[in-house]
Amino acid sequence: MAETADDLSTPLGQQTARRKRRFRLPFTGIQALAVVLGLFLAAFAGFAIFGDDPLGGEPIARIALRQPATPSDTGEKSTSAPPGAVAPAANIATQQAAPAEQKTVTIIDGSSGKRQDVVIGGGDAAADKIEPDKAPAMMAGVDQRLLEKSRHGMIPVVAAGLKPFTVYAAEADRAKAAKMPVVSIVVAGLGVGAAKTADAIMKLPPAVTLAFTPYGSDPSKLAERARAQRHEILLQIPMEPFDYPDNDPGPQTLLTTLAPEANLDRLYWHLSRFQGYAGIANFMGARFVVTDAVMQPIMREAAKRGLAYLDDGAAPRSTAAALAAAQAMPFAKADFAIDAVPTAAEIDRALARLESLAKERGIAVGVASALPVSIERIGVWSKALESRGIMLVPLTTAMLKSKSGQ
Repeated sequence: MAETADDLSTPLGQQTARRKRRFRLPFTGIQALAVVLGLFLAAFAGFAIFGDDPLGGEPIARIALRQPATPSDTGEKSTSAPPGAVAPAANIATQQAAPAEQKTVTIIDGSSGKRQDVVIGGGDAAADKIEPDKAPAMMAGVDQRLLEKSRHGMIPVVAAGLKPFTVYAAEADRAKAAKMPVVSIVVAGLGVGAAKTADAIMKLPPAVTLAFTPYGSDPSKLAERARAQRHEILLQIPMEPFDYPDNDPGPQTLLTTLAPEANLDRLYWHLSRFQGYAGIANFMGARFVVTDAVMQPIMREAAKRGLAYLDDGAAPRSTAAALAAAQAMPFAKADFAIDAVPTAAEIDRALARLESLAKERGIAVGVASALPVSIERIGVWSKALESRGIMLVPLTTAMLKSKSGQ
């Protein structure tokens, strides 16, 4: 009827204009957006629940580890790191693989730029993973007659009238040392940290004695290098401190709770780590060295094998001096640590105190760590020492002077 009415009122000769209908959707734009978002969330939840990716959403890095070529494989092999193996703040670059199937990865902190090399694969990690049953390689310049096979490897022994103490003592003008005050300095804690060990070996005067811990990826190589630079060396034996195990010296530590046979077996393990040392020293051990029952077998065994003993002086009630005297064993006790306060000024003061003790008693012994400031101050101090009437000597020379009563 509406269309008929329009036709009657339309002038002749003109067509009726039809009214256009507007197309309407059965839902609004907001409703459509809500549906799309709902579908997306449902898909995401389904992937998270049923997908086989426990680390989903975490960053993934893949690294190529180059392995040494073999006669049958001259190309490079690559290995992908597992998902989530790297923290978000780190970037990873690879270096050439180390010998013995080791792989070295350099981790670069993305925020600070700090680089850290980590050795993975077969072999020791840089942080001193030790293979208990793997004996180190033999060192050059070691008298084979002064070695005896143990279940852990080769250990020192007295043979052909020779002792490791006398054979491996550093050269020194002992006649001159007998006529003037002497100072001996032992830099300890070496072998862990190749850079600081190399600095001690190369920058310190040969008369400075170097003490190595049994830990590290290649103690034989570093000890051999020290002897090549005419340093005499000592082996530090980890012993139980008062706060053990909260303060743990390391694997195979000698303990007051072990039977003498067990501690001797651990001693052999340490003795086998490298060769060429003139004596041993305690590494920590404030509880062990004051307990006569456990120290006596160790001192007796070391004396039997022709070794000297250095007490680092940290335990005032140490029984080492009396036990060494009972065995007629070369012995020295450190007067103090020269870098207990590791500043240049305090180290200089400590070295001056050593000079005073040497003039007073004829002999003074100091111990130090391989801190850069310690190495630098000892080097400067030693250059003018003899002009002040004091001689810097290896520890064995100081021991022999003390034993002679001069």
